[in-house]
Amino acid sequence: MNIDTCLDAVKNCRFCFMCRHISAIANVTFAEADTPRVRAVMIYGAMQHPEWWSNPEYIDMLYRSDLSRNCTRHCVNHYDENALNIAARTDIVEKGFAPAAVKALRDELVASEKWQVSGKGTLLYFVDPYTAEAKVDQVFAAIMKKAGKKYATVQGGCIGRALKVLGFAKDAKKAVEKFAAFLGKTGAKTLVVSNPAAYELLTNDAAAFGVKIPVTVMHTSEYLLSLKLPVAKAAGKLFFLESDYLRNYNELPFPHELLKYLKAKEQHFGADRDWLGVPDQQESFTCGEGAVVLPRLYPELVKKLAAYVEQQADNPSKDRIVVASPYTKLCLSKYTSLQVETLEETVLKAL
Repeated sequence: MNIDTCLDAVKNCRFCFMCRHISAIANVTFAEADTPRVRAVMIYGAMQHPEWWSNPEYIDMLYRSDLSRNCTRHCVNHYDENALNIAARTDIVEKGFAPAAVKALRDELVASEKWQVSGKGTLLYFVDPYTAEAKVDQVFAAIMKKAGKKYATVQGGCIGRALKVLGFAKDAKKAVEKFAAFLGKTGAKTLVVSNPAAYELLTNDAAAFGVKIPVTVMHTSEYLLSLKLPVAKAAGKLFFLESDYLRNYNELPFPHELLKYLKAKEQHFGADRDWLGVPDQQESFTCGEGAVVLPRLYPELVKKLAAYVEQQADNPSKDRIVVASPYTKLCLSKYTSLQVETLEETVLKAL
């Protein structure tokens, strides 16, 4: 069983309520079943009662998670209930109990594993579906033009992260192996990605699968910061919403360092504080970025998550909201009146 690798979370999370208040899904459904504690309780129950693995309500509970890893990051012992959830999904898939909608989405993702390169150069920029839909690639192009930098783009479908979070670990490994082989043929030395989910896949997931990525992978915040472009206009007052993948999974400092370089005045978003009273965004406001394809399975939950974020804003129609994820911009732009821009857009405005 895949959940056997996360027994510390099963044993400990099922008795703990401490992260209940920062569980994004639970904060919009008001259901205890959507908290890390009850998910751990139910997984423990399935270990005692194997027939639960095929129960539709049990399976639905596991797939509703936003997978932000927010509770894990703030847990004093860092029990990885997030990894436990994915492990449980993987066990469901391997037992043949994946829901029809999940299997259909898996087939669609596998069929999309086709990529093409435009342009030439040792610098590649990955245009995944979310980056393309949010038109972040166009903003990146404008920045690179101002910087006088040439680069090539690689565009295409799933490279594995969505498959992993759905529980199709074997398919996810095959996808990242195919993409790594594809990258190896491009002659590129550096791959820049705007989608934090792609960053997670190409760094942590690939390493866990034993797949070597033949290029250096950088999130756009790190790459654009490295260019040290001249700032013509200070970014000024703004609210930055943390990325689940960049902060909770990787603790990357680059988004904040980039904003500091752009002379931004970051304002605290939301009402929470850390234990010492210092401003800290304890909640996840990404609308389910960690779950990657949550809008395809539970669009009503994404809509609620977006509405919850809007409720935290001081002035929804005027506050300047900056995000590191094209996914989050798409969700907030679709369901709220918030003025949302990506880090790339913030950079372009400052040049």
